[in-house]
Amino acid sequence: MSDFLSKLEAIHFRFVEVGKMITDPDIISNMDRFVKLNKEYRELEELDTIYKSYKNLLGNLQSAKDLLEIEIDPEMREMAKSEIDELEYQRPIMEDEIKMMLIPKDPEDDKNAILELRAGTGGDEACIFVEDIFRMYTMYFKEMGWQYDVLNSSEGTVKGFKEISMEISGSGIYGMLKFESGVHRVQRVPETESQGRVHTSAITVAVLPEAEEIDFELDMNDVRKDTFRASGAGGQHINKTESAIRLTHIPSGLVVECQDGRSQHKNLEKAISVLRSRLYQQELDRIHNARAAQRKTLVSTGDRSAKIRTYNYPQGRITDHRINKTIYNLGSFMNGDVQEMIDALKMAENAEKLKGQL
Repeated sequence: MSDFLSKLEAIHFRFVEVGKMITDPDIISNMDRFVKLNKEYRELEELDTIYKSYKNLLGNLQSAKDLLEIEIDPEMREMAKSEIDELEYQRPIMEDEIKMMLIPKDPEDDKNAILELRAGTGGDEACIFVEDIFRMYTMYFKEMGWQYDVLNSSEGTVKGFKEISMEISGSGIYGMLKFESGVHRVQRVPETESQGRVHTSAITVAVLPEAEEIDFELDMNDVRKDTFRASGAGGQHINKTESAIRLTHIPSGLVVECQDGRSQHKNLEKAISVLRSRLYQQELDRIHNARAAQRKTLVSTGDRSAKIRTYNYPQGRITDHRINKTIYNLGSFMNGDVQEMIDALKMAENAEKLKGQL
């Protein structure tokens, strides 16, 4: 296990180095660098703590073994044996913990996220399911203490939404939600079905890490801005002023609309954030695809057209097809009780990353 110790020692030296750097006046004056180093310091702190504990455990274990070799007093030998047994029991537990902590963290995990829901196959029923999933997520956000802000929405012809997008802010959001990207399929008797037959409809969910200016520099010379009157529910200001914003990124053809804010300035700010995040996601996808040849992951394939989950109402079950996990509590799940599934997906991803390290 000296390999463990050498990895942890390298982390310890980096921790000490970063600790010195964040007190350097030149670095403090460079806000971007200071923020990044502070974040790195907080992430390394936990590993440095376990490094000290592990080093202490190995030191005590060696001391007890040395004592057993030279000690002739039966009582002292018994004490040394007992300590060795206890430390040998603790050692693999601590090493398993270190293994998990050494799994490379996705640098995007701590970011806020932009969540986009769109109706797919199924017409009106798909629009209704978009609204159901929107409600499910917002109840989960409330449980987690996260804030969300609807950026844009387009209502269905009967009810529900053709599409709706929102910005979620809080702690570790993208890391929690990133596995939700993909096609979500629903099997149930639609409200619009008079014969009582079960139909299958689908919606797409996209989760993007919210890109900050230091992550991705958006050249506004490449962007065309159009204003138009907002449509749909929203109070007396709707349709009276051109507060809605449409941004077109000319090089890529990406189009972003934002109309749910009450002012043009607010909508522009939100639209720029979404556009920057979508372009940032494209860049991340390019990097991930380049790495895909080296490591395929079961959970996050990056294929947004892949069917990832089925919500079966007649059987009251939710099945995630990536990890073959089925939960039989559809009612609670649709009321925001989704943490068990998210945890299972995170564990599957970590297990794969761990295999890649071994």
